Amino acid sequence: MGDGGFQFLDILLLGAIAGFIALRLRAVLGQRTGHEQRRRRPPFAGSESEADKAGTEDRDGDNVVSLPRRDIPEQPVDEKIARIRAVDPAFDGDEFLGGAKAAYEMIVTAFAAGDKDNLRPLLSREVFNDFAAAIDERVKRGETVETTFVGLRGAEIVETQVNNRIAEVTIRFESELISVTKDAQGHVISGHANSVEQVTDIWTFARDTRSRDPNWTLIATTAPN
Repeated sequence: MGDGGFQFLDILLLGAIAGFIALRLRAVLGQRTGHEQRRRRPPFAGSESEADKAGTEDRDGDNVVSLPRRDIPEQPVDEKIARIRAVDPAFDGDEFLGGAKAAYEMIVTAFAAGDKDNLRPLLSREVFNDFAAAIDERVKRGETVETTFVGLRGAEIVETQVNNRIAEVTIRFESELISVTKDAQGHVISGHANSVEQVTDIWTFARDTRSRDPNWTLIATTAPN
């Protein structure tokens, strides 16, 4: 999520509210210092998975869109950071994580609320289309999702890579959520209002380091094996 700090926030958030959140995201993600996580257009979203998948699927509580992705190999922390700094010298791992955490909560919350306007600037086109399709299906069924973000138990960079100066950073999030899905009649069909669910999400954010845009966008989500 120097001056660029975790521009990630820049990209990430949400009009009146969209503009305000966008400012917050930029603050968290940083202004342009040369690094800026969340690529072409921002990151943070979903629990359990979104990656190069064909199709979308809601997870329990309808607060996540799942996109299968490749297995993620472990890399030494220094090697992960060095790989991004090679194309973006201002990249700061700690600042990026700070912005990513803020973006994660915003994306999960916006998805549960069906807020496509606030999601759009944080996600790549492909991921946004998947999220939007899941939201539309939920609306057709007359379902609503009530999600309370309890907090993040942890977040760590697990993989980085650079392809044609497109930087990608993959983060494993460990969060706690209370999520309940109700049908058109208001009956609970998924989740528990008094039960905290521990969720592990693996998200990948990307940014074109040749662009003046310091923002990063969420390009994939993956559920751990």
